Amino acid sequence: MLKNHFKIALRNLWRHRVFSFINITGLSVGITACFFIFMYVAFELSYDKFHTKADRIYRVVTDIKTPSETINTDVTSWAFAPNLKLDFPEIQSFVRVSGGSFLVRKGNVKFQEDNTLFADSSFFKVFDFKLLKGNPNTALTAPLSVIFSQKAAKKYFGNTNPVGQTVLLSGEGMPALVTGVIKDMPENSQIKADMILSMTTLTQKINKGIDDQWGNYGATTYLLLKTGVSAKVLQSKFPAFIEKRNGEESRKRQMSATLMLEPLKDIYLHSKRGGQEVGSINNVYIFSIVAVFILLIACINFINLTTARSVERAKEVGIRKVVGASKGELAAQFIGESVVLCIIAFFVTVVLSAVFLPMFNQLSGKVISSGLFSNVSYIAILFGLSILIGLLAGVYPALVLSSFKPVMVLKGRFSSGTKGNLLRKSLVVAQFSISIALIIGTIIVYNQMDYMRNRDLGFSKDQMLVMDSNGDPGKEAFQQAIKALPGVKSTALSASVPGGGDRAAYSEIENNKGDLQIANLDLYFVDFDYMNQFKIKMVAGRPFSRDFMSTDTAQAMILNEEAVKLFGYSNPQQAIGKRFKQWGREGKIIGVMKDFHFRSLQEKIKPLSMRVELHDLNLVSAKVDAKNMAATLAAIESKWKELIPNRPYSYYFLDEFFDRQYRAEQRFGKLFFNFAILAIAISCLGLLGLASYSTYQRTREIGIRKVLGASTPGIVNMLSSDFMKLVGISFLIASPVAWYFMHQWLQDFAYRVEIQWWVFAVSGILAMVVALVTISFQAIKAAIANPVKSLRSE
Repeated sequence: MLKNHFKIALRNLWRHRVFSFINITGLSVGITACFFIFMYVAFELSYDKFHTKADRIYRVVTDIKTPSETINTDVTSWAFAPNLKLDFPEIQSFVRVSGGSFLVRKGNVKFQEDNTLFADSSFFKVFDFKLLKGNPNTALTAPLSVIFSQKAAKKYFGNTNPVGQTVLLSGEGMPALVTGVIKDMPENSQIKADMILSMTTLTQKINKGIDDQWGNYGATTYLLLKTGVSAKVLQSKFPAFIEKRNGEESRKRQMSATLMLEPLKDIYLHSKRGGQEVGSINNVYIFSIVAVFILLIACINFINLTTARSVERAKEVGIRKVVGASKGELAAQFIGESVVLCIIAFFVTVVLSAVFLPMFNQLSGKVISSGLFSNVSYIAILFGLSILIGLLAGVYPALVLSSFKPVMVLKGRFSSGTKGNLLRKSLVVAQFSISIALIIGTIIVYNQMDYMRNRDLGFSKDQMLVMDSNGDPGKEAFQQAIKALPGVKSTALSASVPGGGDRAAYSEIENNKGDLQIANLDLYFVDFDYMNQFKIKMVAGRPFSRDFMSTDTAQAMILNEEAVKLFGYSNPQQAIGKRFKQWGREGKIIGVMKDFHFRSLQEKIKPLSMRVELHDLNLVSAKVDAKNMAATLAAIESKWKELIPNRPYSYYFLDEFFDRQYRAEQRFGKLFFNFAILAIAISCLGLLGLASYSTYQRTREIGIRKVLGASTPGIVNMLSSDFMKLVGISFLIASPVAWYFMHQWLQDFAYRVEIQWWVFAVSGILAMVVALVTISFQAIKAAIANPVKSLRSE
């Protein structure tokens, strides 16, 4: 019986090759797209879950309240973690990590290791990162102990064992002992590093006494709780702990801290405080919905085409029922055909997935999988998904076809009926509602990305070359040397550039009431050329000037407009001459600069202070001429090697560097666009098949109309109008739904576009044009056919 059913299924698929091709193509593309999204979503949800103790690991975060604001940070003060462990037996272990950057030298081999972490000796007790060489219990205990990743160790030591060997750190050449090699950290880890230094290197060699500093916030702290300990109960005890340990000092500084616990597994997707690497749960939701939509569209195609062909198979059903076939057997036959078709689609999907997986990895910016066949479970999931689709999509057509009454069918009185037509129309509306919603979403995503790329940021970033000297003593000589090059327009030294990191400084500024008001301000250290270099405009007062070098280097500060508002001034001019105290320096406000976006457009512009600090400026920025760029870059590199020979030469252009902040959004936009195109293509494929079949059923009617004088445009209009009405209904359904979801997505951006009416108009027109072109292909073919051929056989 099964063998017979299988033969009939293959025979029917071959007999209706065009419809089989459309079904298999639509299902294959739909399943492939859905499978890629499944892998992407699964990968995003898997972050940090490979740690066996992940359920008991929590990150400690801090809300710092000042008289002016509340600062939500992802760090704690350096003193918190050791004292938490002393006061709370519920804590099994803790580890603090903090980022760093070092020049590392081994003989003639030298690299700037920007992806560096300081970590406590308990690092391997809390996390499950695998140490391939060395002792995890002691590897990060002694000062100047260093662990390399596999990739980094190979750069310096090749294939030899690095444990026990020495490397030199930074320009001073601090000798560090290699105590281990860690397996390259997984792609789905929020914590990533190529080099890990012992925390005692920081606390005992670089910044002595930092462990006792309660007001210095810079440590990312993780707690491993003992089994059975409630994080909520433990968190409720933190206020008393802070009061006991640092209450009096906090009141003196007019700053209070609130500690909270974030589950490790929630940080990547759910935390609003950031981290080494962060994702977006909203993007996960959106892609999950898109995957369901694409799969739904593919299934709709299958159901539509199968039920549309029901008239052709009515006589087959009638005859088989007369000779004794039961309804259940017929239903099993048709479901079996559906499953066979999906199994064929599965093999096509495997080929498509294997071919396009590298491209998808590149598009997503993540190595989600090194290959389709690297994980057997992927193939099993793909096969299971195909079978499931075959069963679900085949149920309704099977029930419809198996319910035909043989007497009516064999008398020739069978017609597909209004119910079948209504179902097909409803499914077409569903398809195009999804497609139009995706078109609207794609346009809005593109508009937001374009807005972020082209918005006036308030500073100049074009042709701006930035090089990090990492404090090398030759930086001033290098700056002066390249300033004289013909292709360099201007240069400046600074500790920060827009889009990069900056300091946060405990500050006291005289407010509009004459009192010193406490606030935590972002702080830029710059030289006298910086504001002119980046074309930062002044709205009150004056910029830093060498004419006032003695006071500007010791007693002067410039604020941005947001900072002025924070201290109660309605007019920037009112802030000029007001007192400030910041990090041991006292003086007066000499100017107010116009707000500029020194961080991503996803964040609102924050209060910023700027000071001249000539001895703490590592970044050399150069405005270069776009002409003869290659020659200019070569000349700059030559000067670097001459004047800063101990450091590897590297640079970046500020516009590209600034745009990296939007890399995740840009990838989201590209993925969304590509999946939207696939969904529309699958919808059009189904519409093509349905239009083809509808035209085939009306062949005799078209022939009669042509004999009676109907024009070709009139026939095309007749065949197209019904489908175009369905697309119009789809537009009315899709527009409000798409507006709601895209409005929610835009809330993640502090600066965003407004959703304009034309977006919906363009989407509707585009959907109409695509549908009309798809339908017209068959309609025109039918309209220009010779009516004699269609009527001769009747």
